[in-house]
This record gives sequence, structure tokens and C-alpha cells, in this order.
Amino acid sequence: MIERRSFLVGSLLLCASTPAFAQARRLRVVASFTILADLVHQIGSERVNIVSLVPPDGDAHGFEYRPQDAKTVSEADLLVINGLNFESWADRLLKTSQFKGERLVASRGIQALSIRNQIDPHAWHDVANVEIYAANIRDTLIRLDPAGREIYSRRADAYIARLRALDSEIKAQLNIIPADRRRVVTSHDAFNYFGDAYGIAFYAPLGLSTEAAAGAQNIARLIRQIKDEKIQAIFLENMSDPRLAKRLSAETGVKIGGTLFSDSLGKGAPTYIAMMRHNARTLSAALS
Repeated sequence: MIERRSFLVGSLLLCASTPAFAQARRLRVVASFTILADLVHQIGSERVNIVSLVPPDGDAHGFEYRPQDAKTVSEADLLVINGLNFESWADRLLKTSQFKGERLVASRGIQALSIRNQIDPHAWHDVANVEIYAANIRDTLIRLDPAGREIYSRRADAYIARLRALDSEIKAQLNIIPADRRRVVTSHDAFNYFGDAYGIAFYAPLGLSTEAAAGAQNIARLIRQIKDEKIQAIFLENMSDPRLAKRLSAETGVKIGGTLFSDSLGKGAPTYIAMMRHNARTLSAALS
């Protein structure tokens, strides 16, 4: 289970009393947001205690950490962040917390996309990239906890196999959508990797961060584009204000196709794999 505020200790005491317990304590790991926390949990299992700083359905772009978050980070063995300028607050938090542990940039090694001369940090929306995330997490856990090598390696191999099956499943599901219906609108530019991997064109009134302002000219231009290109559906995001998307729907007559999970897990999508399945099914139902 992913906790937000404190490390779990009750089960530690139970495990420590059994011969099978091979560590003095579990690795204390902090992830910047829930998607990374789930990846760590899938690979680390019972050898790690994992905390997500940004809660489910939370907005990592605009996250404001609290003194308790700095304390949690200060006590961690490992901090896992996405990188690619996603966590603009991470360096400040590290300085505030006087963090002494190891920091892992989980996206290390991926081929990043650029949008309007900016690096797009939302690389997890291409399942193939998450194989790289998983390998980076596995290798770091092994380095910090060599006694768990076999467990981490076995769980990472099994998880990567599930990711490859998921990638094939999404491609099969979305390949049946006609080419002229593969254009949609979301709240912010979070789905470019998804679009690049699975052949869907995404448009958004906001930029790569939800902290950007949607100017009147951008909105007017997008409204014209929606009408001219016969865009099929507008989607809400689980961690974004729905008012702008609803306004676009009202002014263009284009239906709301549902809610996509972009930068956070949440109710209905408690894991990364569940999130990607939900997004693929939601897109397929609205566009097919």
C-alpha cells in the first residue's frame, strides 16, 4: 500500500521477529508522485516502505510541500523523482530537508520528446518508457539492498513482461479506431508520449504544466481548430480543473468523452497498469 505521510512500521516489527526477515529494516523510499510510488511498490514489494509526496488525484506541477514532507524526505534512504523538469519544487525540497540519501531520476535513459522547444516530462504515457523506469528502479534498489537482488530482479522481470503485454493490448485496442477520428482535446499537454506511441493526436489549451495560464487567444485558436479539424471528443483529467474543458465542449458542441488519468493515480486507477488500461478504454469508447 502506498502511504502519503509516514512510513509503515507495524509490519516491520512482525517481520523482524521471524527468521525469514533478512534486513535490519526495510528501505525507506519516497516518490514524488503516485505513479512512481506504484512502480517502486511493484518491484520492491515487502522490502520497501514507499511514500508518495503528491497524493492520489493530486497535481504534481503545482505541489506545495509542507514541513512534514521535508521531514519524511530527510528520513528516506531513497528519493525517486521523474526528472525532465517535472518536479520544479524538488531541488528546494531537498535543500529544505537536508536529504542525505540517494536520489534516482527514474526517466534516466529515455528518449525525451520536445514540445514547442520544451522537454516534455510526461514520459510514462508510453509504456515502453516505463520498462526503462522499472529497470532504473530495480538497479537502484539492488545497489542499496544487495540482499534483495533476487527478489528485485524477479519482480522487475515479471513486471516488465506485464508492461509488454499491456503495450500490445493498448495498440490492438486503439488500432481499430478510424484515422479520421484520432484527434482529441485534453486539459494540458500531458499525452504527447501516448499520442506518439499509439497514434492519437492530442490538443490542449494549456502547456506542459497545469500552472500555465490559458490565454484568450489560445482558447479561441483551439476552438477554431476543434471545428475545422472535426475533433471528436474533449476529455477531462483526474487532477485538473474541469471548467476549461467543459467550456470548450459548450462552445464547440463536441462531447465530453470521459476522464483520463494524466499525472496521478486515483479512484478507478490505483496502479499504473490500471491507469493505462482505463485511458485506452476511455479513448476507444469515445472514438470508435
